Amino acid sequence: MRIELHDIHKYYGESRANNGISLTIEPGTIHGILGENGAGKSTLMKIMAGTIRKNRGTIRINDTDADYSHPDQAMKLGLGMLYQDPLDFLSLTVLDNFMLGQSAGVRIRKGFFQRRLSRLSEQFDFSLNPDALLKSLTIGERQQLELLRLLSLGVEALILDEPTTGISSLQKDTLFNALKALAAEGKSIILVSHKLEDVETLCSQVTVLRQGRVSGNMTRPFSTQTLLEMIFGTPPAPPVLLPVVPGDPILVMDAVSTIGGRCGLKNCSTLIREGEIIGLAGLEGSGQELFLRLASGIKKPTQGTITLNGIRMNGRDHHAFKDGRVVFMPSARLEEGLIPGLSIAEHVALQNSQKGFFVRWREWLREAEQRITRFHIKGKPDSMVETLSGGNQQRLLLSLLPETPRLLLLENPTRGLDVESTHWIWEQLQHHRRNRAGIVFSSTELDEILMIAHRILVFFDGQLIKDVDTSQTNIQELGKAIAGKH
Repeated sequence: MRIELHDIHKYYGESRANNGISLTIEPGTIHGILGENGAGKSTLMKIMAGTIRKNRGTIRINDTDADYSHPDQAMKLGLGMLYQDPLDFLSLTVLDNFMLGQSAGVRIRKGFFQRRLSRLSEQFDFSLNPDALLKSLTIGERQQLELLRLLSLGVEALILDEPTTGISSLQKDTLFNALKALAAEGKSIILVSHKLEDVETLCSQVTVLRQGRVSGNMTRPFSTQTLLEMIFGTPPAPPVLLPVVPGDPILVMDAVSTIGGRCGLKNCSTLIREGEIIGLAGLEGSGQELFLRLASGIKKPTQGTITLNGIRMNGRDHHAFKDGRVVFMPSARLEEGLIPGLSIAEHVALQNSQKGFFVRWREWLREAEQRITRFHIKGKPDSMVETLSGGNQQRLLLSLLPETPRLLLLENPTRGLDVESTHWIWEQLQHHRRNRAGIVFSSTELDEILMIAHRILVFFDGQLIKDVDTSQTNIQELGKAIAGKH
């Protein structure tokens, strides 16, 4: 199947997820799609799969215009998508899940589908027990089952979203062999991945997206350095860092693991010291989110030890971390940081402890006015937090920080902010660092990490794979590590 995308646009308000993307997928090829988080990969794939509708542009399939807006319509045209989390039912059997969406006449005949499943499994060397409950399967086996179901439905072009996440190396080899066999049969394979190694092993052509546009194409043989430049852009100017003399350890992680997210966090060991700024790099879901939640006591380790201010914290909740002057500021401002339906003044009142049953509203209104002025928040004490812009919500969160934190944990603190707001926020945070607080922040922008951090921790597939002083690395090395080429 030949797929042509011409000038594809997708807008979400003023945000342009896809901004004039054009590319061609040839039949019988495995075509890689690379890019940072937010580059537009998922949006483009969902448009191709019929999950969301484009605002503008043309899709042509086998030289014929195709206009569709639902996965069923895409499936009838031969387009199917294998999602990172398979779309299946854990309480049903393997065979029941395989039969979903398929028909064999008036009566559903399980024997017919069982033979079909057995034949396809044998063809691709998959070992799937049709009577097993799906919840007993690994992610890799569920992925294999969904692949066979899509093939049974007649898919001619298969989109795979990060298919090697959470599966074993043996399952990856089996999957890659299956994809190569499908391409040899003339099917079109689109592989979305952040792992350069997987793309270079499997693909014959690569398209790189950056900020909603195509930043480049490349045909095998690939140049890793060129691909990294397409993904992350040209290196920024050498960073100008404030000098730091790290003090005593604040928090120490020793072989810490936990479950959750896309791939958990495994065997993480590092320490955070007074007065240093640490940047966390990695694609979304690589482990940095769990690292911040472990360091704040929101998440508990399944193994390993966390020590705060010389005290072992295993078994203690986040209140104990808060008592140790650890502060966590999440990326999801309204979902985790603020409370929709409450005003600025009410947030100020909640943040301050008081005795007695009565709220001293006059005092908190004055305090709210002072914080609005000091932090340049565009709002009034009675403004509901959900009516504030993203930048003003971030300023409000900063205004609620305690005066003397010992450890600040910040998840994408400048996400979605303009240059002026970003600069202002880092000026405020530098005040805490000068008071010997440790600062740890995650960011999707390597430029920001290189400009701000003294030390950088890089996460990949749930592991801390690089811990390096900023002066000893560059954007090329970080890009390789983020993409799994460490």
